Amino acid sequence: MSIVTVATQPYAGQKPGTSGLRKKVGIFQQPNYLENFVQAIFHAIGPAAGATLVLGGDGRYHNRHAVQTILRMAAAHGFGHVLLGRGGLLSTPAASCLIRKYGAFGGIILSASHNPGGPDGDFGIKYNTGNGGPAPEALTDTIYRYTQGIDHYRISDHAPIDIDAIGDTEIDGMRVQVIDPVEDYAALMSELFDFDAIRALFRSGFRMCFDAMHAVSGPYAQAIFEGHLGAPAGSVIHAVPLEDFGGGHPDPNPVNAAELIARMDAADAPDFGAASDGDADRNLILGQGFDVSPSDSLAVLAAQAHLVPGYRAGLRGVARSMPTSCAVDRVAKALGLPCYETPTGWKFFGNLLDAGMVSLCGEESYGTSSSHMREKDGVWAVLFWLNLLAVSGKSVKQLVHEHWARFGRNYYSRHDYEGIDSAAAQSLMAALRERCASLAGQKLGDYTVAFADDFRYEDPVDQSVSEQQGVRIVMADGARIVLRLSGTGTEGATLRLYLERFEADPAQHFLPTQQALAGLIAIAEGLAGIRIHTGRLHPTVIT
Repeated sequence: MSIVTVATQPYAGQKPGTSGLRKKVGIFQQPNYLENFVQAIFHAIGPAAGATLVLGGDGRYHNRHAVQTILRMAAAHGFGHVLLGRGGLLSTPAASCLIRKYGAFGGIILSASHNPGGPDGDFGIKYNTGNGGPAPEALTDTIYRYTQGIDHYRISDHAPIDIDAIGDTEIDGMRVQVIDPVEDYAALMSELFDFDAIRALFRSGFRMCFDAMHAVSGPYAQAIFEGHLGAPAGSVIHAVPLEDFGGGHPDPNPVNAAELIARMDAADAPDFGAASDGDADRNLILGQGFDVSPSDSLAVLAAQAHLVPGYRAGLRGVARSMPTSCAVDRVAKALGLPCYETPTGWKFFGNLLDAGMVSLCGEESYGTSSSHMREKDGVWAVLFWLNLLAVSGKSVKQLVHEHWARFGRNYYSRHDYEGIDSAAAQSLMAALRERCASLAGQKLGDYTVAFADDFRYEDPVDQSVSEQQGVRIVMADGARIVLRLSGTGTEGATLRLYLERFEADPAQHFLPTQQALAGLIAIAEGLAGIRIHTGRLHPTVIT
């Protein structure tokens, strides 16, 4: 076998963010498209002779083909060792775990996260650095520049290898080690959580339902929940990863996890429900007839972390993305912990974690994690909740209601307008930014605006500055309206509207969320002109 250099042409590639490059499968299937991007990664990261690379993905359509291509390109660039999940499978958090545990140079993760899969769905690729976290912006900018001028890529002409059998294979001197994708991750979880207490919980008759959504969390959930912890067989549903996620949308929200929510609302509901997304880095937490908002989940975990072995010594600090509710801020203040507000994007948490400034972090889009890795981690969050339930003897609903009684309730909701015209979305945000300067002091409905701005973040670790991270309108009583555009879709734009108000009175903690936020919803529509700009009368998804 030999290494060959293939002539190619530059392309106007999408600028990758920390979530990597996401496009329709058909685009990735174009001649040289995947190869160009992978070559740009290898150009950007520099020489890696003899180094270890972690490789795997969420199993969506095109995953297996991409794995074979990347293996042959890694061999052509001198990597000495690739750790590959069996079948090409690795959850995003498991990839981060492997990079950190084995001191890998970095990792390539194949996933479009919570986006749909299948031949007509989405595919994605991203690079994680040696800390286990997403590539920083300086590196993704470099990758992007290389895609603009690339004229060749290097690849081995080795035949495809067997990626389904655990063991070693060699490609042009590079060792490919196919491993159990779950084993190392499960070992890490056993160090953090009280598995004995959780086993006892299941032996007591406790029932759970975990919806893996036919995505990559299925093997992890079955091995850990049903295998290590003794949950009854069948506690994990939709456990087999499928290339099209069974025709579903692997995003754990009330719309896409409707089957799970129906089970948890039934008369014979399990005690606990949870779900994860395409690459297993997000989580949805449910009790009987009760769903936990991601913001409340983060706050509860911070308040109760001392009950979990891995965090018994206390937290160094907490961090949340700016659109996430301020519920965790109240916990941090009560516990005397530093609390950081960052832009959306896990790399910002990674900087704080690497610097030892925080132990727990989370964002409103169902992502939560801690210092154990540099990615959000869906199964970890579920285990955290199981540990709390096991040691407290309380239900999900009891834990959240007691949390509200102690800290107050932050009513919170996100309204997503998906697939809207990009130009219309940009026009809406531009008009809103112009209004910010004149809003302070204005009376809007029952609220008075304290200030309005486009969130600017100066990283306390590397002093990098991130501008235009979301327009926020903050009221005198702390209520907030936030609008930003999301970059995780592959068609059009997604406008996200976040609404939040604090309620201290326990007697007012049990209103329907949308009712409690109705005044802010009306103000947001009037300020942003969502219907005028987008033509949408209603959000696509409300969480």
